[in-house]
Amino acid sequence: MSVTGIPTKLQEEYFNISPDYVRISVAAAIELGLAPGSIRGCSCSCINLLQNYPQGCAANCSYCGLARERPGIAEENSFIRVDWPLYSTDLVAEKIAEKESNDTVGRVCIAQVQDHRATADLIDMATRVHRAAPPVPISALVTATLLDENDLYEIQDAGVDIIGVGLDAVSEELFFNTRGKGAKSPHRWDQHWEIVHAARRIFGPMKVNCHLIVGLGETDQEMFDMIYQLKSDQIAGYLFSFNPEPGTQMQDVPRAPLHRWRRIQYVKHLIEECDLEREALAFNDAGELIGLEPEFDVAKSAFDSGLAFMTNGCPDRDGVMACNRPYGSYRPGEEYRDYPFLPDADTLRVIANQTKLEEILPDSRNQIWVMLHRLEISLKCM
Repeated sequence: MSVTGIPTKLQEEYFNISPDYVRISVAAAIELGLAPGSIRGCSCSCINLLQNYPQGCAANCSYCGLARERPGIAEENSFIRVDWPLYSTDLVAEKIAEKESNDTVGRVCIAQVQDHRATADLIDMATRVHRAAPPVPISALVTATLLDENDLYEIQDAGVDIIGVGLDAVSEELFFNTRGKGAKSPHRWDQHWEIVHAARRIFGPMKVNCHLIVGLGETDQEMFDMIYQLKSDQIAGYLFSFNPEPGTQMQDVPRAPLHRWRRIQYVKHLIEECDLEREALAFNDAGELIGLEPEFDVAKSAFDSGLAFMTNGCPDRDGVMACNRPYGSYRPGEEYRDYPFLPDADTLRVIANQTKLEEILPDSRNQIWVMLHRLEISLKCM
């Protein structure tokens, strides 16, 4: 990214920067009436906000559209392949309050970038939103590298009730290569975990989440080990599907095959919601999932619920998932990676074909799965 060369004290005069200005996801802008358009199949229940600075982000994560070395002007770059138009923070807060008075806003999420001003500005921005619309729950997607425990208390005092941490990589080695010194980026694995554990102590169980990206180079076994660890710590794990951003270090890395992504979604759901034992999973020497042996009735009901294939995200004030991130893992017109709505029976039939579970279920069961399960899904569609 280009560097302005303008001293920090003067940047406010030349640029629309945080905390007075904020970038907002295009789906959230549509939801608040700030941008024209509609969202296919759903509404946007979480208003996702992103800090804005002329230098962009000082980190250089190898897959991120905001990476320091990605070509282009910072304000023109996308994040998770989504455009983020810029608005006045007070205008956005006003629109959130207006929508809350007419309807319920599920949640607001404010995302930090790596900048020396970002923590003070996050507290300022959260305070503005909370003052304008006190009932609306607020999440902070923090940059752990910038924080200490005292910062977490101040963020909580500003009205934030959930902390999200972009761990992204599920092993220390992969983190080093994609987010740390191996990518010429400042982040450290141990420091991220210090903030995760501090946030867990301060905000409480299931009030902290870690983002996990499928497709950065991890094995299936590493991914599931992380999911088991987070569950044991009562920390939520939210899955994202890697989607290469042009101009980044990983722009030519292919996405995870769809069947692998679907299986990880499904097994994660079995682990978190159905207490799937580790012994039910088998891996080859390369760490690939080659066997899955849950109870058949549990496996079938978990699949048929469709919940495994929905977007993972923070809940609203009633505990219902709010952060459905329309277009976060796919572009309009592309195949859904995660669904921002509950899949219907017809969609589940498509998912059943994509997941190819018969390849990893025991031989004695896979034909039953294929014949019985797909038949039932087909009957539901008639």
